Amino acid sequence: MADPRVARSVLDQLSDMGVGLSIDDFGTGYSSLSYLRDLPVDEVKIDRSFVQGMAEGTSDTAIVRSTIDLGHHLGLGVGREGVEDEATLDELRRMDCDRAQGTGSACRCPPRASWRGPAPPGRCAWVSGASLVA
Repeated sequence: MADPRVARSVLDQLSDMGVGLSIDDFGTGYSSLSYLRDLPVDEVKIDRSFVQGMAEGTSDTAIVRSTIDLGHHLGLGVGREGVEDEATLDELRRMDCDRAQGTGSACRCPPRASWRGPAPPGRCAWVSGASLVA
């Protein structure tokens, strides 16, 4: 953010208008824990790079679980990008992830804002609490 005061003002105005705000690619680049504290966000989307090693039991699993717990304790929704197989989707379900999105056959979803009604069969999978909505 080039000017944090201006950015915060714009985000506050959008939030006041009812626009849901997400931090995308959380955990990489310029994302920061202070954003969770200081910005009027509704959701954290964990970066897809952390999903790559989940099936192999790497430290990515601990990072994902911790981020989901942190987001929930702060009252935020938590989504995951890069879900490409059923094993990863099942693990996210066990972790109580709110939403999963990917381009593989396990989870292909349109942007949340454009998705209305039942998901097309085999095209979308959303994790809501512990139950999968597909």
